[in-house]
Amino acid sequence: MSDATVFIVDDDQAVARSLRWLIETVRLNVETFASAQAFLDGYDASKRGCLVLDVRMPGMSGLELQERLAASRILVPIIFITGHGDVQMAVRAVQSGAFDFVEKPFNDQDLLDRIQRAIAFDAEQRGREAQRAQLRSLFAGLTPREREVLDLVVEGLSNKAIANALGLSAKTVEVHRAKVMEKMHARSISDLVKLAMQNQAA
Repeated sequence: MSDATVFIVDDDQAVARSLRWLIETVRLNVETFASAQAFLDGYDASKRGCLVLDVRMPGMSGLELQERLAASRILVPIIFITGHGDVQMAVRAVQSGAFDFVEKPFNDQDLLDRIQRAIAFDAEQRGREAQRAQLRSLFAGLTPREREVLDLVVEGLSNKAIANALGLSAKTVEVHRAKVMEKMHARSISDLVKLAMQNQAA
């Protein structure tokens, strides 16, 4: 079995069972939920994968669930399943950040291909988030003085200019700079500048 999970949210149990059977044929884990609220109550955000979601459901609709997830910064890729009359709604959902939508009746292989693409997208997204978290952790490990030295190094100031700006000796600045390079795992000043820019972008 893959370590990815496909979450199915559909109030029609026959549809949910049929989707489960189809997706399990490609050895993916599947979890089904009969309502949007049941999904919110049972979803484990640490599991990578994607969400296959019916647009129209009693209670909380698929679109409302999408809004709730976005508001909670839960970035699971969503593939909406739509009836013929829901295409405009599905297009709006994609414009609001959904990964894709599939019209009923759908081609089984087409749906499986879209699910595989959504899972790959989720893996990339999680990888980028892990890198950003690691970067934040590296920056958090710097002392306030080291941060000041780093900011001035990134601005292109020499050790002497940094020493003048901070009222330190050039030797002390050298020590701080070496410590910053070590803590940030940077091999060169250009590495350090790139890391600082990545951190600002994150």
